[in-house]
Amino acid sequence: MTPADWGVHVRDAVATRRSIRQFTDRPVPDATIRDLLERASRAPSGGNLQPWRIYVLNGDSMARFRAVIADRPATGGEYDIYPSPLWEPYRTNRYSNGEQLYATLGIGREDQAARLDQFAKNQGFFGAPAALFCFIDRGMGPPQWSDLGMFLQTFMLLAREAGIDTCPQEFWSVHHASVREFVGAPDAELLFCGMAIGHADPAAPVNTLVSDRMPVDDWATFV
Repeated sequence: MTPADWGVHVRDAVATRRSIRQFTDRPVPDATIRDLLERASRAPSGGNLQPWRIYVLNGDSMARFRAVIADRPATGGEYDIYPSPLWEPYRTNRYSNGEQLYATLGIGREDQAARLDQFAKNQGFFGAPAALFCFIDRGMGPPQWSDLGMFLQTFMLLAREAGIDTCPQEFWSVHHASVREFVGAPDAELLFCGMAIGHADPAAPVNTLVSDRMPVDDWATFV
């Protein structure tokens, strides 16, 4: 299958990309993931360093990883996912997104047990049949981390073009030691995130979430 066969415009891929939190068990072939990775490698990269280092789980390796990680406690991340304390408007953006997510599931603010159960589903990739882990050399700086974002976004948009759904997960940074051991990544590489890859369950209420975005005039200045 070629992009011409997919027939999805970039604006449609952007509009329909979601962080999916409930997948079906429909498989995604290795060949499809390889093709998406190859195409995504055309993402911008300062100095053409291409600093991303990707490890893919699928089929047997996914099953083995799930079995291994099930009994592994979090060890703490190697970087801060959010600044602390978080200030406005970022604090409200994050808080509102969380409230909207749990509202799709009918989980109230007071039901902390149910919220923790939902959060724990990160550890199973929300049921996705495949996933990737994105590492970066520890010697790289903020510009190269920006390259990771552009690469990952390009991959996710190409996935949408191919009718595949994703969920980027910084959650995995707190399991960096277990992930590194399983995939065989060298100590010189730092785990940035994981990404669940599969097909969204259309019947799952959690997948109805469409997160808000601030109006352009709140963050863009035309000089």
